[in-house]
Amino acid sequence: MIQNKIRFSVVVCTYNRANCLAETLESVSRQTCPVENFELIIVDNNSTDHTADVCRSFIDQHPSLSVQYIKEPNQGISYARNRGVSEAQGTFITFLDDDETIEPCFLQNLNLFFEQYPDAELCSEPVVPILETPAPDWMSPFTMRLITGAYDKGTEIKTVGTKDYPGTGHATFRTELFHRYGGFNTDLGRKGNSLLGAEDKDFFLRLIQNGIKCYYVPSAVIYHHIPAYKLTEDFFNRITYAIGKSERIRTLSISKLNYYKKIGLEIAKWCGSVVLYFYYIFRREHTKGLKLLTFRYNVMRGLLGK
Repeated sequence: MIQNKIRFSVVVCTYNRANCLAETLESVSRQTCPVENFELIIVDNNSTDHTADVCRSFIDQHPSLSVQYIKEPNQGISYARNRGVSEAQGTFITFLDDDETIEPCFLQNLNLFFEQYPDAELCSEPVVPILETPAPDWMSPFTMRLITGAYDKGTEIKTVGTKDYPGTGHATFRTELFHRYGGFNTDLGRKGNSLLGAEDKDFFLRLIQNGIKCYYVPSAVIYHHIPAYKLTEDFFNRITYAIGKSERIRTLSISKLNYYKKIGLEIAKWCGSVVLYFYYIFRREHTKGLKLLTFRYNVMRGLLGK
């Protein structure tokens, strides 16, 4: 088996976010990790803004970096990620979203982790949200991760439980995992401006079912930049409905029994949300409680195909 010469392939999939993409790319260029130890792969998923200009300018300004700029014609984040995986030369693939930035020591700290844990195949990184505007009064710990991607499992390296598995945008994989268990399901995930998801869940469930442990590496910090529109009622309603719709597609692709089990689980979550609603009423934070009920209502509508 040929050994990969590059330690990390940083894959950034992007669609019409030229205004924030430059900051993401610059954060990769500032890594303290030696440049010969990593490559940057930018997968442009048919952007119609000036993404191509941003990428060309970045490549021109950083001639010492190994950078690939690739256009993926099939629309969808799953297609884009799979393309990034197919082009990657690194032993490890770390995905960054096009609205995220990393600290200069990010790759260096990941490298230290994999040296300390040579058998590790998957790790998650903490996500610190950077809000463009103050959080709305309905935001609670139960909606924070949904909207902002906030992810904090403490200050120590540890393995995380299945309920705490990360999203792809803050995870690093041994490249071999994709050869063993396949790529992202192209029927799932965002396509263009849609908010469909579940491609992360589908892939991570395959890893969980095959006994792949996920570690948490607190020293590899990611910052997720949250624009004002993601803190609006409209975005909340659209993304929560999309969660239900995505789960409908994912579970029905497995079996009707799996789908009905998901409906049963969602009913159980309704019960928990009602309890939390009265908890917030007691604390005189009714907007937080009401938003949790709205969350469940929207998810159920999407799940039932309403």
